[in-house]
Amino acid sequence: MPDVLSAPLVVEFPFTRSLGPVQSAFLTGLRERTVLGVRTGDGRVLVPPVEYDPVTAEELRELTEVATTGTVTTWAWNPAPRRDQPLATPFAWVLVELDGADTALLHVLDAPGPEAVHTGMRVRIRWARQRTGAITDIACFEPYESEATAESTPHSGEFADPVTGIVTPARLDYTYTPGRAQSAYLNALSEQRTVGERCPSCRKVYVPPRGACPTCGVATAEQVEVGPRGTVTTYCIVNIKAKNLDIEVPYVYAHIALDGADLALHGRIGGIPYDQVRMGLRVEPVWTEGGRHPDHYRPTGEPDADYDAYKELL
Repeated sequence: MPDVLSAPLVVEFPFTRSLGPVQSAFLTGLRERTVLGVRTGDGRVLVPPVEYDPVTAEELRELTEVATTGTVTTWAWNPAPRRDQPLATPFAWVLVELDGADTALLHVLDAPGPEAVHTGMRVRIRWARQRTGAITDIACFEPYESEATAESTPHSGEFADPVTGIVTPARLDYTYTPGRAQSAYLNALSEQRTVGERCPSCRKVYVPPRGACPTCGVATAEQVEVGPRGTVTTYCIVNIKAKNLDIEVPYVYAHIALDGADLALHGRIGGIPYDQVRMGLRVEPVWTEGGRHPDHYRPTGEPDADYDAYKELL
């Protein structure tokens, strides 16, 4: 039995988000240890605040300050915190309705165990020592014995040096294990060959293979070697340099229909100025020493392919 292939993969996409006046005031307020909500036309106070009433779609701008104490409305225990979660020790996820608010805020509660948590318990905010204008300025909630108060006071939302943008991280770590078809495809690439699979029904050859025809839905097993040359069907010019990618911009990424394949795969185009890449350009793979896949594709010097030869693969 051949070895089962697997590889750790990380999908990460942090992006910068600009803030409107309501969100800017809310996050700046957290930096200043102040919790702001927004009042709706019918008098409800929403925390966290939103810019439009979720019921009427009315624009909301009337900010109001609520208390830093509140009541747990529901909770769930987390016995094994993961990387980058708010606390490194077991904690409870809680929805807390702050005094003066009519909606609940999702955060974490520092408690010794699930037996110490219950719906209706009173809690207060524990502020982070260093605050930057983010939801993490609330380090967590902690149990706090007090009577509930329902007071909220109008607030201008004005602070010195307001927060106008935030970076939102998005990351997924997982281990990928390809199936039979993709394992054969990857093993062939390590031998500088490209292998697809033919559908027994429509007879189309799909590269990379998935083990089933995406059109007919039937299993595929017949292996077909394609390429190595192919035709550029569509392409884009990349002008933003990717993190940890040692390729100077601008460069071209293209869909390439390998000879004998009925599905275009993507690859980088090199060996030609970016502004000379075109649809129909004939290309071939360039392999680096020890590489398990083509580093890029370069022009073959052949005449461009006729549009009719690849129009069905756009």
